[in-house]
Amino acid sequence: MLKRVLLAVAILVLSAVIVHVGRDGYRDSSGRPVTWLTAFYYATVTLSTTGYGDVVPVSDSARLVNTLVVTPLRVLFLLVLVGTTLEVLTERTRTEWRQERWRSKVRDHTVVVGYGTKGSSAVQTLLKNGFDPAAIVVVDTDPVRIAEANRRGLVGIVGDGSRSEVLERAEIRKARHVVISAQRDDTAVLTTLTVRRLTRRATVVASVREAGNAPLLQEGGATSVVTSSDTAGRLLGVATLSPKVGQVVQDLLSYGDGLELVERPADARDVGKEPRAVAEPVLAVIRGSRTMRFDDPAVETIKQTDRLVVVHSVPDRAAGPRSRPH
Repeated sequence: MLKRVLLAVAILVLSAVIVHVGRDGYRDSSGRPVTWLTAFYYATVTLSTTGYGDVVPVSDSARLVNTLVVTPLRVLFLLVLVGTTLEVLTERTRTEWRQERWRSKVRDHTVVVGYGTKGSSAVQTLLKNGFDPAAIVVVDTDPVRIAEANRRGLVGIVGDGSRSEVLERAEIRKARHVVISAQRDDTAVLTTLTVRRLTRRATVVASVREAGNAPLLQEGGATSVVTSSDTAGRLLGVATLSPKVGQVVQDLLSYGDGLELVERPADARDVGKEPRAVAEPVLAVIRGSRTMRFDDPAVETIKQTDRLVVVHSVPDRAAGPRSRPH
């Protein structure tokens, strides 16, 4: 765009110089001499319109220059303007067509509000778990972060994730998962309330810095709340008391390295067994909407409809997991 503007200005200046050099062949209807201002005025109205007739070429040489030089410059000037307009309209139409096509096809996608350190780490974990980059929509106010998300193949939307119109552009009503990783706790609470007002079907996972704000998110409709400052503080404390335990916990939280904490459905080899008897270490059993620890007396034995939270090792996973981790 800047190059085209400079080209249009150059054409205008060149036309004015040509008129001023041959000013003796032009006549101003007001009777005043043809000055630089008159030359630029004539060049402007001639290139952009057909002229007003108040400044006209009267000599043969001036008319010849207008025919052979100024008229082609006018055509070039109009081509620059029209070409730029057509290109902008074409690009806008193409963009709107792509957006409408995406909106018509997208279903059960994941919306990530906030693409800072926490948001990008969450996206990286999702991608390593087999999520399609085209099915992850990132919403952030920073265009640089959105550009980075686009380079990773994600769908990026620049805007405030706490505003309904921005979430509507992300097709929040069709989303299956919503990850809220705002920088401020009040923004996270407002975003959660806005998301829940627009959709009830999506699983909403939100992050806050202070544990005191977690109940606000839960009351606002968050399915799960992660307290970043408290979690990091507890990990620091564990690592201080026992560095090896801290390494194991860090290993569990890092996808693709050593141990992994995953959720999977119970299979035929698990049914009827106590959690301690399962080959993989079972930490919790999910039965319906209830999550029970492995030592909860209510568990007794594993049922076919149960889901298990287990510690999964990478070598076993490379040999072929029994189900896709969640």
